[in-house]
Amino acid sequence: MNPPAEFAFYTREGCHLCEQFLLDLSLDFPAFLARLPLRDVDSEPAWAVAYGLRVPVLTADGTVVCEGTYDRAKVGAALGL
Repeated sequence: MNPPAEFAFYTREGCHLCEQFLLDLSLDFPAFLARLPLRDVDSEPAWAVAYGLRVPVLTADGTVVCEGTYDRAKVGAALGL
């Protein structure tokens, strides 16, 4: 059995797309959202370089699951559902 994936959500303050993504995620997978690390791309130079112009970005083990908009099917697949 594989260990669970390590997820991260890259965001920035005032990002309306990020807010909508998190709202949609909270409706579909509230328990997952409760334990999802939120990473402000403006707080870490490496994150700003990698994701700054692409937020919101959800990753699993460093691989992009969704970028820009929420995709319920992709999130569910990444969660193994």
